[in-house]
Amino acid sequence: MSDKVNEQELIAEIADKTKVDPKLIALVLKHEQTFINNAKADAKGEVDIDNDDLVDYVTNQRDVKLDELTVETILDAEMDYLMDKGLAGYVD
Repeated sequence: MSDKVNEQELIAEIADKTKVDPKLIALVLKHEQTFINNAKADAKGEVDIDNDDLVDYVTNQRDVKLDELTVETILDAEMDYLMDKGLAGYVD
């Protein structure tokens, strides 16, 4: 995650929105970061992350006991937070 992101604030906001345990949110975000770090860049140096692939990756981790909908809700709430802070956006 970016140095500009206050991880505790991010987790607290996601927990408030989703009512999911902050420890589980932190676990999902940790696996998300691993997935992103392992993604391959294209010829332009850009990395395209497919949300379905990301959700599948996270839910397939042994220590994640959340369903796909919950993981997707957490990731959507994270994206909302990052967009509100001007740190992320969607590419068409």
